[in-house]
Amino acid sequence: MNLSKKLAAEFFGTFWLVFGGCGSAVLAAAYPELGIGFAGVALAFGLTVLTMAFAIGHISGCHLNPAVTVGLWAGKRFPASEVLPYIITQVVAAITASAVLYLIASGNETFSLAGGFASNGYGEHSPGGYNLTSALVAEMVLTFFFLFIILGSTDKRAPQGLAPIAIGLGLTLIHLISIPVTNTSVNPARSTGPALFVGGWAVAQLWLFWVAPLVGGLIAGFFYNWLGSEK
Repeated sequence: MNLSKKLAAEFFGTFWLVFGGCGSAVLAAAYPELGIGFAGVALAFGLTVLTMAFAIGHISGCHLNPAVTVGLWAGKRFPASEVLPYIITQVVAAITASAVLYLIASGNETFSLAGGFASNGYGEHSPGGYNLTSALVAEMVLTFFFLFIILGSTDKRAPQGLAPIAIGLGLTLIHLISIPVTNTSVNPARSTGPALFVGGWAVAQLWLFWVAPLVGGLIAGFFYNWLGSEK
């Protein structure tokens, strides 16, 4: 598959993840009386990955996330030459999805970016008031396990055809654990899109949601490369 087709698939896949996941948080999480709440948002994020893994996994690998891309590179599953194009595409897609979501959400007169627009944060901007250390550890550990699930379920020795289910449910579980801590990132692109619209504190805290997931993804890639080696 040529690179342009892979990037097109990554664009639409990442758009779906951000639009579907953040859209559920912005539009449906606290909807009067019928809000889906944290559990609904967690499921929405998992479903975006599960559906796209089946739809584009065979085209681009369905990374949808810079941390996944660098983790797969560290695990020797992805070429270094394609890492930067993938990450740029993922970030552009996340910003585009956030723009579309903003256009829809702003059609309601009660909408305000002061509500956070599904941005990730710590301290006073953490849904549960968790501090920087808690946020850093949670994002790093959960991204590690997300990559561990991805690398393990897509291993050629694993049961074939079931990886999207494991990965989608894994992301759902991750959100169930950490929405109260950081609003859950484990994905720098997903964090960047909403943050650029909120500005201020969201952009100031964005560094953590790049550093922690990338470090967690890299550690998982190197670790699974060792653990899964047959030597």
